Amino acid sequence: MHNRKIRVLIADDHPIFRKGLLLAVAEEKTIQVIGEAENGQEALEFAEDLMPDVMLLDIEMPYLDGLRVANEIIKRSLPIKIIILTMYKEEDMFNEAMDMGVKGYVLKECAVSDIVEGIKTVAEGKNFISPSISEYMASRNDRTQQLLKKKPQLKYLTQMERKVLKLIAENKTSKQIGQELKISYRTVENHRFNICNKLNIHGSHSLLKFAVEYKSLL
Repeated sequence: MHNRKIRVLIADDHPIFRKGLLLAVAEEKTIQVIGEAENGQEALEFAEDLMPDVMLLDIEMPYLDGLRVANEIIKRSLPIKIIILTMYKEEDMFNEAMDMGVKGYVLKECAVSDIVEGIKTVAEGKNFISPSISEYMASRNDRTQQLLKKKPQLKYLTQMERKVLKLIAENKTSKQIGQELKISYRTVENHRFNICNKLNIHGSHSLLKFAVEYKSLL
């Protein structure tokens, strides 16, 4: 990332707001805007075609909203860091975005002043949250620490086991989980067995209850 510019794709259905973002990064020599999308479908197509380093995604767009686009990008394992742009200070929406693996969350009212720092931060693989809602991240971190105190074994779960546990929290069957993660039914069942062993949980119902209760922290 040090030897070339950070390639950015902007997706927002408001041309004036897009122009504001373009102006905000225009003088930043380390950032290059490589495309603009005005709806969710376009955003997903451009993401696959242009493969930016960082994508700025409006949470509300025609055809596909920003969270659905983000979910598709992450599900397809595209190596794109995502910053969600939103007008709303809603903690549930913030947690939903962070659960997916989004790296940045920026309020539109602060976007012009925050966006350059946000792009640089997420390009390095770190999280960036608008300072005015930083308490959401602090609250999330506190809950994570509480969960680790309650179930310290969580830190021993593999990345794939965490993915399986998140999908269990969505009440998906082993067959559905296998289809989504492109692994066999038997592999999913093995993961479920290992998760139960590591967390000292007995039975499918107890596992589902645990997954649902702590979904936002997995």
